[in-house]
Amino acid sequence: MKRWFATLIFLTATTGLFAANPQIEVRTNQGVITVELFEKEAPASVANFLEYARTGFYDGTIFHRVIDGFMIQGGGFDAQMRQKPGMAPIENEAKNGLKNKSGTLAMARTGDPHSATSQFFINLVDNTALDYPSPDGWGYAVFGKVSKGFDLVQKIGKTATTTVVPHKNVPVTPVVIESIRIIEAPASDK
Repeated sequence: MKRWFATLIFLTATTGLFAANPQIEVRTNQGVITVELFEKEAPASVANFLEYARTGFYDGTIFHRVIDGFMIQGGGFDAQMRQKPGMAPIENEAKNGLKNKSGTLAMARTGDPHSATSQFFINLVDNTALDYPSPDGWGYAVFGKVSKGFDLVQKIGKTATTTVVPHKNVPVTPVVIESIRIIEAPASDK
């Protein structure tokens, strides 16, 4: 019995049956945030996010929308508030059972539920109004959670903001995403 159990443990470890979720590092000019991505629950959102990270798309973008007591949003604009062109939008995965709880990452989108591209936000508090089903019937797809550095996220949430027409809640001093790097590859990449 012990031999069978040891063999099962070995096979599980070597085949990735219980592989860890991808981990990423968001390096900002304020510090570092580590995030676990939920590949099983939100495969399209995670694949999309990782593709942007792999290509360096996020390097030099900013957290361009900061609302204390709500969320911080980034991944689409540079420090001069010029929007970077992204890839094609993805399908909304808000029906995945994950909730917009404090510290989770979700895909930002327009009023069109299937319009998410590169932008994401980090919930500062539990935002149940953003969960599926929401008033528009869809909600916002959660695809990760801050595992280290949530104190930094909260600090960013308290940043002084202004309006840069037509954008509101823009940090007065840019909060720059210097890079987003994969620090533990997804199971499919191993």
